[in-house]
Amino acid sequence: MYIMHYFAQNASQIIQYSLQHIQLTALSVGLAILIGVPLGILICYVDKLSKPVIGVSNVLQAIPSMALLGFAIPFLGIGIVPAVVAVMLYSLLPIIKNTYIGITNINPGTIESARGIGLTKLQILRKIQIPLALPVIMGGVRISAVTAVGLVTIAAFIGAGGLGFLVFSGIRTVNNAQILAGAIPACMLALAVDYLAGLVEKLVTPISLQHVKSKSGEAARKTRRHQKVILAIGLMLIAALFLYNAVENRSNSQNALVIGGKDFSEQDIVANMAAILIEHDTNVKVSKKLELGGTQVCFSALRGGSIDLYIEYTGTAYGDILELSGSSDTELVYDTIKSELKGQYNIEVLAPMSFNNTYTLTVKPETAQTGDLKTISDLNKIPGRLRLGATLEFLNRDDGFPGLQSMYRLDFKEIVGIDGSARYIALMNNDVDVVDAFSTDSLIKKFKLVVLKDDKDFFPPYYAVPLIRQDALEKYPEIVPVLEKLGNSLSNDIMIELNYQVDELQMNPEAVARKYLQDHGLLK
Repeated sequence: MYIMHYFAQNASQIIQYSLQHIQLTALSVGLAILIGVPLGILICYVDKLSKPVIGVSNVLQAIPSMALLGFAIPFLGIGIVPAVVAVMLYSLLPIIKNTYIGITNINPGTIESARGIGLTKLQILRKIQIPLALPVIMGGVRISAVTAVGLVTIAAFIGAGGLGFLVFSGIRTVNNAQILAGAIPACMLALAVDYLAGLVEKLVTPISLQHVKSKSGEAARKTRRHQKVILAIGLMLIAALFLYNAVENRSNSQNALVIGGKDFSEQDIVANMAAILIEHDTNVKVSKKLELGGTQVCFSALRGGSIDLYIEYTGTAYGDILELSGSSDTELVYDTIKSELKGQYNIEVLAPMSFNNTYTLTVKPETAQTGDLKTISDLNKIPGRLRLGATLEFLNRDDGFPGLQSMYRLDFKEIVGIDGSARYIALMNNDVDVVDAFSTDSLIKKFKLVVLKDDKDFFPPYYAVPLIRQDALEKYPEIVPVLEKLGNSLSNDIMIELNYQVDELQMNPEAVARKYLQDHGLLK
């Protein structure tokens, strides 16, 4: 019943992400066809290129999808373009191979007969080879199209939308209904794509070559007419979708301040607060690109101009972006990032907000009691016995586990990389014994976890701080006092409660943000 209630309550959002998913899939597969078919034809005529082209296609498909996205972001930014390029590259192999196989497997006698009646190579290709190979080529397109539906879910990591947004948001907040709200439409879309591709495959296959059971010629032709009508309707709907999105995106992008955000609840809440308050207090139009992944994705997007503003944390900017050694001096950290980001990247650091979302390590109460664990140093009382589950970002940042390990000389039995709220589930299921957390995490409250004190003051201060490109600040100077007003109203306790409403009570981040602003008199 809860799942049905979620679908009913969020029907418009599910439809919106489904339409985005269709658009991304159509773009990706369309480009793959435009590139893959000519490449397949080329290697049929230039045999020396066949192994290199197919080999490169195999390698591209072997690269992990998130790694390919990571490579693309510095060059293509965030949003639709890198997502489409990544999925398109993954879709090339079946199309290239099937084109090559379809053409090379045509009966040599047929080609020889065509030459005998005086057809040129181009005429043979156009009138003989491509028509006869089309059923095989469409088989490759069909495989690529269905696979692309699943691959397009990664688009959510870089702000391109799609049903992956619901899936990954649901995983992050342990919301099974939200996961299914993304997964079920994606499955239905895959079936629809397979059906439409199957229709095209039948339409390009001559009736004489089809396996038709006891159908007269007239019946077969009637079936074909019905198939053409269905296919035409599908293509018109896709074309209408592209036209609608083009008009909407053009209107949304005009004179809009683009606010980005990382992929966890606190970022969603604060970014929505900033957007709502800016539009309320000024004439600035705001566009949001949230759930963009980790620090490097957001900062790359800011540097590349894909977004104008996002909320960072002082310690993250100091240790991860500037790659400086950790410091617990709040003023030093802030002054350093303000000076260095302006000098190196022409990015302004505005006044910090009033909550400090620093790193912590947490354990279950029974683990703390059994091991007499109160501080991080106490973990050395039981070396080699506990398993650490931590986010990938924490495991790779100098102000995360590498620096912590160096200072505390910790010895874990096993270290497992687990992103998002899944690490809390792993902790509660006894798959790990210690997890990294943030001081404002609502799941600490939900699971009644014990926070280990950073007794050597390793972790830097992590005050939330807006980062904005200089040109955007010059264009919209009026947003500065608005963000300062917002930042002064927030605290650690407030953020824990707001995060709890999203993560545990499954409330919409934008609704939570708006209600807070209204309840505290910020929207007058």
